Amino acid sequence: MKYIILLLIPFLSFSQQDVPEEYWIDDSEFEKAINTNKAFGDDETKPVVVEFWAKFNEVNCFAEWNQLEDVIYYRVDIAQAPNAKKKYKVRMAPTIIIFKNGIKETIFKAGLDLVLPADVIEIQEAINEINNASKF
Repeated sequence: MKYIILLLIPFLSFSQQDVPEEYWIDDSEFEKAINTNKAFGDDETKPVVVEFWAKFNEVNCFAEWNQLEDVIYYRVDIAQAPNAKKKYKVRMAPTIIIFKNGIKETIFKAGLDLVLPADVIEIQEAINEINNASKF
């Protein structure tokens, strides 16, 4: 039994490691990442989803990030981005904030149980609403 548990440990922590390095940002890159204005209007920009993540709660990370469509995704380790954490009043991890042209549009926060109450479908619906609103 002890050996089975040891074999399963790498698989249990896989969800936080499946985000490639280029999707991780810190305070030095944060403002540039969320400000995606294009020269020819809103219709050419995609919303930016930022997941505020914490090592102590990696088991509850947003593992379905790669299923999101028509969006740019970043993950932020709250230990590496204290200024962004403070500016956007992130108190729990995970917290997901959707930005459009640098403006906070929607926020999903973990509860006291440290579990994100929204699933990928609800987050995608919020993204679709933001994309549709910018068409007018």
